[in-house]
Amino acid sequence: MRKWLLLACAALFILPAVTKAVNQDSLWMYENYTKKEVYIPMRDGVKLFTSIYLPKDQSEKHPILMTRTPYSCAPYGENVFRPFYRNHYNKYLKEGYIMVTQDVRGTWMSEGKFVNVRPFNADKKGKQDIDEASDTYDTIDWMVKNIAGNNGNVGIFGISYPGFYSTMSALSGHPALKAVSPQAPVTDWFIGDDFHHNGAFFIADAFSFYTVFDHPHPKPTTVGPKGIDYYTHDNYKYYLETGALQNFSKIIGDSVAFWNEMYAHPTYDSWWKARNVRNFLKDVQPAMLEVGGVFDAEDCFGAWNTYKTIEEKSPKTNNRIVMGPWYHGQWASNDGTHLGNVRFGSNTSEYYANNIEIPFFNYYLKSKGQAPDIAEATIFFTGENKWKQLPKWPPANMQQESIYLQEDGKLSFTKPTTTNSFSEYVSDPAKPVPYTEDIHFNRTINYMTDDQRFAARRPDVVVFETEELNNDITLAGPVVADIIASTSTTDADFIVKVIDVFPNDFKYEEDASSEHRRVPSATYPMGGYQMLVRGEIMRGKFRNSFEHPEAFVPDQPATVKFTMPDVAHTFQKGHRIMIQVQSSWFPLADRNPQQFMDIYKATDKDFKKATIRIYHDAQHPSNVVLPVVK
Repeated sequence: MRKWLLLACAALFILPAVTKAVNQDSLWMYENYTKKEVYIPMRDGVKLFTSIYLPKDQSEKHPILMTRTPYSCAPYGENVFRPFYRNHYNKYLKEGYIMVTQDVRGTWMSEGKFVNVRPFNADKKGKQDIDEASDTYDTIDWMVKNIAGNNGNVGIFGISYPGFYSTMSALSGHPALKAVSPQAPVTDWFIGDDFHHNGAFFIADAFSFYTVFDHPHPKPTTVGPKGIDYYTHDNYKYYLETGALQNFSKIIGDSVAFWNEMYAHPTYDSWWKARNVRNFLKDVQPAMLEVGGVFDAEDCFGAWNTYKTIEEKSPKTNNRIVMGPWYHGQWASNDGTHLGNVRFGSNTSEYYANNIEIPFFNYYLKSKGQAPDIAEATIFFTGENKWKQLPKWPPANMQQESIYLQEDGKLSFTKPTTTNSFSEYVSDPAKPVPYTEDIHFNRTINYMTDDQRFAARRPDVVVFETEELNNDITLAGPVVADIIASTSTTDADFIVKVIDVFPNDFKYEEDASSEHRRVPSATYPMGGYQMLVRGEIMRGKFRNSFEHPEAFVPDQPATVKFTMPDVAHTFQKGHRIMIQVQSSWFPLADRNPQQFMDIYKATDKDFKKATIRIYHDAQHPSNVVLPVVK
């Protein structure tokens, strides 16, 4: 979904007040398009505010491309235009698409009651039985019957929360809906997207989002909530000093119903499962194109798993996936050349727009081009910095191979033979491990590829590293952490990070272009860089069941096994593979009191130090299962 990041980046697409003569493309749009604002009636009588951008050219009929959003279809007013011309969406204008945005039910200028990740209703019977799929159906039905000059073909796309509405639209069953592209779609808010990862609450994202989102308003409005005042812009300091989750709840107050509902459902119960769209992805009719970023800090899980679920539950669906080396929504930017210090060797966003997304919609909505030639899986592999077109994902030649933690900080593909071997550290909730070394206010987008040397130097992070690699090792698929650990208390978190260690003499080739002069790595010391390839957290009490948490027996070894989102990365010859293990990742994830309890009800006095042991001997062979391409 989109938290502060979407709201901050929204200037690209949705912020109001765009003047007519900003540039040549904006002038062209005003000369060649008109805008209408309408209220479209739903089956239960609620009306949804919809902005429709219509090409003046009537020499042919035009397809409709829509985004449904809770983030406002601003700017409001028929004389001011949404800046579609600022990125590759400009090409849809030149292709003559009818561009539509809609405020979803209960948001901004639309009527009705808003419900976060509103569950799909598979048993709709009467006019009062609604969900996002029915709202989409009713909207499409109105558009094809009432928008002059449309060709009867509709496509839907959206990034993040609008990605969720895109997925839901695919369940609408309307025959005019021919193509859908859920992009970084919100999919499962307890297991892997946004607000929880494996049951651990992602406090920084959740709190920063709900201070500016989903505040009730009695009638349609164009004015959003004001948010709160922070007494410091050092977010590590702010979240640590605010303390237990109860204290954040007091700041949020009672007006945001979903915040309180999350607190009331601390396990993966029926309430959460009803909000997991994967449970309903059967008999999907439109052509599907799931899009996401391998380094998406918010909804990396959603893109991979929406694709996989459709493959499993709806095998006849025309279903494809694209994953690039991107932060959340970077594919819709004009610059896909780098993320943080890590460079990708080309403008990956431009490649995606020209070779995947635009041909996809042109084919299914305009019968133009060769979209069937788009591969089942188009995946960018970092490290070697290459796009690969694959007939399936994970690829058929992927084999799961365990890499084992060893004594003395070593790491190898050979199972340990030692006895009574472990690494030990003290996890102190008063001094949690930061997720990045920077001092900042908003959660960064770069941490997914950040240099991990700062963490490797901490005594509460254990580090395991291979020798220099003699050959390239390519990973393609999900990573599985299989750690055997103990804690001196009854609960703990476990963060496992897979890291690419660059050679000490590594540096990028000099590039005099202005584009690369803006890349941080132009000055950052890249020799010995510890690039985060994949990191994930597991709340220890959920190690055996998300529905039924279990306490640890103090000081008794227990298996903590969990699956991380897929990776697509090549560790090149001369690099090293590193695994880091720690028990806090702050303030990305909330602090675990390290006592078996409902953490939402914890007080500031409940947080305890814990002595953590990570075992790596013949009896307790902690390992990480890597998806190695053979």
